[in-house]
Amino acid sequence: MENIIETKNVRQGFPVAGGELFWALKGINITVPRGKLTMLKGRSGSGKTTLMNILGALDYPLEGEVLFQGQDITKLSEQQRGTLRRTEIGFVFQSVALIPMLNAFENVDFSLRLAKYKGGHKERVEECLRMVGLGSRMNHMPQEMSGGEQQRVAIARAIAHKPKVLFADEPTAELDTTTGLQVVKIFKELTQSEGVTIIMTTHDTGLMEIGDVAYELEDGEIIHG
Repeated sequence: MENIIETKNVRQGFPVAGGELFWALKGINITVPRGKLTMLKGRSGSGKTTLMNILGALDYPLEGEVLFQGQDITKLSEQQRGTLRRTEIGFVFQSVALIPMLNAFENVDFSLRLAKYKGGHKERVEECLRMVGLGSRMNHMPQEMSGGEQQRVAIARAIAHKPKVLFADEPTAELDTTTGLQVVKIFKELTQSEGVTIIMTTHDTGLMEIGDVAYELEDGEIIHG
């Protein structure tokens, strides 16, 4: 199985009172297989979001390597990392953050414009909204949709520019159990239909079994996986 991301002894620390460092990540070594759903589980404060931000080129680690398709992204300039995030990576966050004055179609199309997507916009937007089950809701405004529907628009927006990797940070945290399960099943289907690699954080043990690969973090260390 080919890996798209690999970390080597990634450590992340934050300064605390007295000049000490609080180590949020303590030597993380993981591999993320291409085209699969990888779950990062842990309680609040376990380090899973810190790790995701490093994997997604949002933050630099203090120590270690992060190989993205064989290239150590910790060595890239901020401009190079910005290009990587815009073209190769998609993000779905706990707070959906749709643009309230744009409908579902326009929200997804806006992301294509930001990514300077070269293909046909209309066709791709419609395709993505259909993939998440919102083919009949394209003209609805965010306030006309449920929380689960808004999260599905956010997923369509994140995959529209055909990223290699999609990062989803606690995407089900504000959804009920049934709706959250639907979202994770959409992720699983997208790995197969789009070939996208998805990395998702969760504190919900029940969702772990759906992932192809699962790592559990506690106090900045991998305790299972």
